[in-house]
Amino acid sequence: MPLTMSPKGQEVEIKKISGKDEVRRHLEELGFVAGGFVTVVTEAAGNMIINVKGARIAVGRELANHIFV
Repeated sequence: MPLTMSPKGQEVEIKKISGKDEVRRHLEELGFVAGGFVTVVTEAAGNMIINVKGARIAVGRELANHIFV
């Protein structure tokens, strides 16, 4: 399921990153890699705050739909 459907506060494992090469590369640079764990902190107005590798990162809904957990 895409990260946008993940429940808030629950740590989940990233299974796959989809999209074009540039999208996948951008997400990998932010720390979103297959096998890594992330937690959705909050969601507001289509944007999500995600805890990844000890840092909080804001991503838009469109980018979060490329992250499968």
